[in-house]
Amino acid sequence: METRKGLGRDFWLFAVGRFISQLGWAVQDVALPLYVLDKTHSGSAMTAFILAEMVPALIVMPFAGVVGDRYNRKHLMVGFDLARGVLLFGVLAFNLLSIKQLLVVQVVMAAMGAFFGASTSAMFPDLVDPNELERANSIASSFNIFARLVGPALGGFIYAVGGIALALLVNAVSFFGSGLFEILIKYEWKAKELGSLGQVVSDIKEGIAFFRSNPYLRTLIGFAILLMALGQPFGAVLMPYAIREVLGFSSYQFGLLESVFMAGALIGNALIAAKFGKKAGRYLFHALLFDGVMILVFTWIISPFAGLSTASAFFLLAGVNVLWGAVESFIGVPINAKIQRTVPSEVRGRVFSAMAVLIHSAGPLGLLAVGPLLDRFPAWIVSLGLWAGMGLVVLYFWVTRGDVLIDDARHSPEEKTGKGA
Repeated sequence: METRKGLGRDFWLFAVGRFISQLGWAVQDVALPLYVLDKTHSGSAMTAFILAEMVPALIVMPFAGVVGDRYNRKHLMVGFDLARGVLLFGVLAFNLLSIKQLLVVQVVMAAMGAFFGASTSAMFPDLVDPNELERANSIASSFNIFARLVGPALGGFIYAVGGIALALLVNAVSFFGSGLFEILIKYEWKAKELGSLGQVVSDIKEGIAFFRSNPYLRTLIGFAILLMALGQPFGAVLMPYAIREVLGFSSYQFGLLESVFMAGALIGNALIAAKFGKKAGRYLFHALLFDGVMILVFTWIISPFAGLSTASAFFLLAGVNVLWGAVESFIGVPINAKIQRTVPSEVRGRVFSAMAVLIHSAGPLGLLAVGPLLDRFPAWIVSLGLWAGMGLVVLYFWVTRGDVLIDDARHSPEEKTGKGA
């Protein structure tokens, strides 16, 4: 596959299509947990929906990576966008809106999303020059962040006005809109299609072997796995639970807090694109330190020691979320660009899927613990425990692997892949 030069037409079609899809998904992503909480008032129920999204994706992800390398990635991307839109229209047409029915829909959407994600993540680096990956990632992230900036506030409003049905309708329409842009992308992918189940197993083994043979990737993924085990339940379950059940914020306030976080992330991406570039990775541990400070402030806000009014808690948390979002950009964007340059296109789907399985398999372990803990202990105590765990992980890697994670000069693409340019 010949790599595209610069940021041309195909990159912008990709970015705009993903923006439309992300906007609709952001609406549903806010409305669904609100709907579950309003119906059940249970942290365990929220955990069940998060697991219904994560576990099926983990199961099919290795196969999705193989399919993403063996079949045309553009066709897979368009097909699964349209298929998810059809599914949501079907949910609305047959009024499948009970908690149990939506749980099943969550499972199906997760499986389709895994195949979609494997093809798009493997395809993206082929649309731009390797030297433009930081810039391309920042721009694509900015599109996504803008969608997540507008989407949560829109999602909270849509849920308040039309409930979960209207939120699902918006997301269904967005999938079709995204597919229309993706159809226009010019992308050719020549590879042998699968002929037997044995080839699937062989391809999965090849992706795992590439990952295992690369010390740089092993360090990155080991770090991510441990942080995911603690960070996933914090962001996906504890924060929405605390904001809604402990602080008592409305659905619209909940959406606004999500939006100001994304505004901060947009600022962080703009700084990376305009000023820091590849140097942003050098500030990884600075960003992680600020991240820990933000968690402590959040823990204090939801604790009985704060004694803040609802209005004061909202405005303070909004200010925290702006800084929090900016800090997160300095963790995600540089690491993503390093990984994209490291893995060659012909095995990228398999390798990315293998890494995703390893990273995201840690999340359910934390989620299984956090839901029941929130039903038994105050949210601020659970938050403090997660903060302590993340702090120990960061401290360990700072002492033992800090130079590996920070110093780009020691990890050129040739060194990481074992191949010449």
